[in-house]
Amino acid sequence: IGNTVLHILVLQPNKTFACHMYSLILSYDRNKEGPGSLELIPNNEGLSPFKLAGVEGNTVMFQYLMQKRKQNLWSFGPLSTVLYDITEIDSWAEDQSFLELIVSTKKREARQILDLTPVKELVSLKWNMYGRPYFCFLALFYILYMVCFTMCCVYRPLKPRTDNRTSSRDNTVYVQKMLQESYVAYEDELRLVGELITVIGAVVILVLEIPDILRVGAAKYFGQTILGGPFHIIVITYACMILVTMVMRLTSTTGEVVPMSFALVLGWCNVMYFARGFQMLGPFTIMIQKMIFGDLMRFCWLMAVVILGFASAFYIIFQTENPENLGQFYNYPMSLFTTFELFLTIIDGPANYDVDLPFMYSVVYFAFAIIATLLMLNLLIAMMGDTHWRVAHEQDELWRAQVVATTVMLERKLPRCLWPRSGICGREFGLGDRWYLRIEDRVDPNKHKIMRYTEAFKVQDRDHYDKGSEKLETNGDTLCKKEMSALSLSRSTSRTSSHRGWEILRRNT
Repeated sequence: IGNTVLHILVLQPNKTFACHMYSLILSYDRNKEGPGSLELIPNNEGLSPFKLAGVEGNTVMFQYLMQKRKQNLWSFGPLSTVLYDITEIDSWAEDQSFLELIVSTKKREARQILDLTPVKELVSLKWNMYGRPYFCFLALFYILYMVCFTMCCVYRPLKPRTDNRTSSRDNTVYVQKMLQESYVAYEDELRLVGELITVIGAVVILVLEIPDILRVGAAKYFGQTILGGPFHIIVITYACMILVTMVMRLTSTTGEVVPMSFALVLGWCNVMYFARGFQMLGPFTIMIQKMIFGDLMRFCWLMAVVILGFASAFYIIFQTENPENLGQFYNYPMSLFTTFELFLTIIDGPANYDVDLPFMYSVVYFAFAIIATLLMLNLLIAMMGDTHWRVAHEQDELWRAQVVATTVMLERKLPRCLWPRSGICGREFGLGDRWYLRIEDRVDPNKHKIMRYTEAFKVQDRDHYDKGSEKLETNGDTLCKKEMSALSLSRSTSRTSSHRGWEILRRNT
């Protein structure tokens, strides 16, 4: 019951009342430390009150709980060293990482916790010491891997075509070799080494990705843009295309160019995932993901309807015409592709001025140009501009969330020998087996004293000014004498007030 009340208090809107009640309930806890403590009992979702405060974005409760966990090591004047307990924060030994929970939640308030002590210092320590070097090395290794795969595709086994053409539009010159003919020469053996590297890399990708899908869940793993959800889809599809190409090569099945082309496009697009390691490029990957899976997906439904209708109309118009004079609409699939190019203004309106074009072509093309080019494309640009504006206001915290997600991912993937645990063990200071992060803080203890000095200067100047004004009012001298006395009074007042103010500073020092 007490643990349930603690979880409810974390969700209370009155945060001051919640903090006081939280302390009151813990004061009656008999097991204040150890696994039986109320603070360590998780709810049905596996969240302790501390983790729940982070997921809900309750910064007041989070800071309150962190103040209870900190240990003042020493202080000397304005300098102080504090040990913060990072037992539940550090993802090194946690199955359900606190950092991963924060970046995977949809609440923006939760991402603000990444800028609080000691989370900010812990993430910065992990990223600068281990995360950034490993991530840059992984990016370089992946680019070299993609270069190897691309060279294997460029020099894939082909042979000249031997059979006769059956159509005047058939333009095929080379065909794929059979398996027995593909690995004969020395160049083929060199290509075989690159192909083996490519296949091994695809298997490694699947082995690393599948456990995370089972642990986190497909919907959450692929749906969170900060966790790199779309890029996980891309890299898994790429690995599957590599395996499909390998099976087609081993069985001498024609048509390997289809999965090979998809693999090349997906593999090189996945290079954008490594832009999250740089503050200048990281937010742009978020923008691209939100535009593709938000604005562009909605727009594609409208575009498909328009293209389907106008492509059918163009095909019907040119169905009775000679395809040799105007071949852009000679069959229905070609009409769809040509209309798609017209929609994106990739090509101009196809026309052959040596022959007479149907009258309805001009009418339909006029309507298509108005709807597609002027209306729908400008609508897409406006939608993307709005998305860019929204993401640009959050780009700093989005990049920090990307860094946290990348750090947690690398910490889980790499062996423990390459990524030691961050922080200091509490046994060094007699604090048990908990782990702490040492943070040095600089606090100016004379802040209130400086405010008193400022008020002293202001009060003395105001008193002298009031006395001088009374003297000036009582004097019946001429205007010249008043001006001269005011000038001399202001000089003596400033000199006297400054002298007394500096005397206060010297005496307190």
